[in-house]
Amino acid sequence: MDIYIDRGACIGCGICVKACPEAYDLDDEVKVIVKDPNAPCLKEGAESCPVGAITVSGEPATAPPTEPAAPPPEAPPPTETEPAEAPAPVQIEIAPEIAAAPRPETTPAPAPKEPPAKLGDSQGVMVFAEQRGGQLKKVSIELIGRGRALADVLGVELSTALIGHEVEGLASELIARGTDKVYLIQNPKLENYNTGCYAKAMIGLIKSQKPEIVLYGATHIGRDLAPRVAKNLNTGLTADCTELTIDEETKLLLQTRPAFGGNIMATIMCPKHRPQMATVRPGIMKELEPDASRTGEVVNFDAHLSDADVMTRIIEIIKERKKVANLEEAKFIVSGGRGVGGEEGFKTIQALADALGAEVGGSRVAVEKNWISKDHQVGQTGKTVRPELYIACGISGSIQHRAGMQNSGCIVAINKDPSAQIFTVADIGIVGDLFEVIPVLIEELKAAGIGA
Repeated sequence: MDIYIDRGACIGCGICVKACPEAYDLDDEVKVIVKDPNAPCLKEGAESCPVGAITVSGEPATAPPTEPAAPPPEAPPPTETEPAEAPAPVQIEIAPEIAAAPRPETTPAPAPKEPPAKLGDSQGVMVFAEQRGGQLKKVSIELIGRGRALADVLGVELSTALIGHEVEGLASELIARGTDKVYLIQNPKLENYNTGCYAKAMIGLIKSQKPEIVLYGATHIGRDLAPRVAKNLNTGLTADCTELTIDEETKLLLQTRPAFGGNIMATIMCPKHRPQMATVRPGIMKELEPDASRTGEVVNFDAHLSDADVMTRIIEIIKERKKVANLEEAKFIVSGGRGVGGEEGFKTIQALADALGAEVGGSRVAVEKNWISKDHQVGQTGKTVRPELYIACGISGSIQHRAGMQNSGCIVAINKDPSAQIFTVADIGIVGDLFEVIPVLIEELKAAGIGA
């Protein structure tokens, strides 16, 4: 038989191989080749080709056709002829310094950017003391209060990292609030917050002092700074914590935060990396009263900043003249929820707030319905507050809302539904229509000379 294979037409589908595996196969280029030209199914395999790349004609022959490649012949026996002249060997000379160099058995894996700190080397609690324009943020004072409690349980020192320019005057307040040592990092490049410079300063300080716990406020600055530091130090970071405690057995930091939309509270630990780092929302922790008699140490630390560390430059700071609810620092808050019924209903909430000299807050539902602006929202997705007095009006008390106000000094709840969840955290509960109760409260306040 005569066999012709058009390799250019062959698409490597393998149909011929399935039809006649005795005769055909695919080579390394996925093209058909003939294994046995005398196979009985040779013609059937050729006819199965969808593109007609195989042509078989004639009758079977005893001798194999010349077209298919035959197995390579065996090497002929040696003869008396002269062997071909072998090529001259190539000589390679290796330089002595290369020859003397050690040869690794295998290529070493690249080292991590920053290996985890040895656990035994880490000791102490550190708080990032956030300041803006030379004024300490309230969350920093709150964190010092909590840091003091953690340090006392562990029997270690509490320190603060104070970063800025010409901010040494704030060190005395930090000591009076409970810190033992203030690391003062000053540089003109640190006058305003700059991610690269602040991160380099904090990373350098942490590597030098090796604290086992570092706390940041969950502010715009803290949420930008803390992840960069954690990534560089190859450690973990728990965001938006609502509680920080020390495990009695392991002495690890237990970091509690809402999870799954606030439906559960998750406790997170970082057992294998240091420092253990967390951000905490403003208004969560209780600040300590200042003690002017406390003494502490102020240590200057050089961050070795250069112009290369400044990746952005602030041209001008323009403060928007807009009244924004300052719920985190308010002593009294009156909040409204779904029961207020609309934007008009918040006028009643505002009237009670005016009588008390309070700020107005709102639930997530009230904000989503545009009854009140976002900066008034209290709860897990809003602001966390800790006022002396919190009055919840027409608020059912979902876990998300309670997470943002349950640490208030005194909670008063006004709701028509006696089974509302808000009553589970209330110190005083009033079951009734808020539009009937609030006017009576305002009249009583005026009678007592309050808000008249």
